[in-house]
Amino acid sequence: MTARTEVLVSGRGGQGVVRMGQVLGLAAVQQGLAATMLISHGTETRGGYVRSQVVIASRFVDSPVVESADCFCALSPEAYARFGKLVTGTLIYDPSVVEPAGDRARRRLPLPAAEVAERELGSGLFANAVFLGAACRVLEGVLEPGRVLEAMAERIRRFKEENRRAFERGWELGG
Repeated sequence: MTARTEVLVSGRGGQGVVRMGQVLGLAAVQQGLAATMLISHGTETRGGYVRSQVVIASRFVDSPVVESADCFCALSPEAYARFGKLVTGTLIYDPSVVEPAGDRARRRLPLPAAEVAERELGSGLFANAVFLGAACRVLEGVLEPGRVLEAMAERIRRFKEENRRAFERGWELGG
């Protein structure tokens, strides 16, 4: 693991952005790593902007702020427009929603998360778990997939089997 790994997840309220950050942070802690998570959001509860910043380190997190995202999950066009400039690693985006241009990403990973969730699991509700699986694959060597699945089961108590399948599908697509 590198000394510091920065993950940014952003989208609209109701997309599971906060929950995704919680899962990633909890998985890191359960692995014995240091982790912080900051959330920020607009005044609206659903539909407004939401951001989770997760910083993972082997021993100590000096600042919880993401300044150079190793992984950025852009779940909405507004999220990409607002934070795309922070990604220097992998940008994960749903091509039916986000059209990337002008960021500094080393890698762009188009992930048809909503389509996969709807087609394979019967509901777009599981798109965030597809994103989580792809992000975990991108962060391979930092986070253990088994720990992320455990943290998912702990933080997302409903639809455990569907979320597991969505995560596994995202893992496959994130390679």
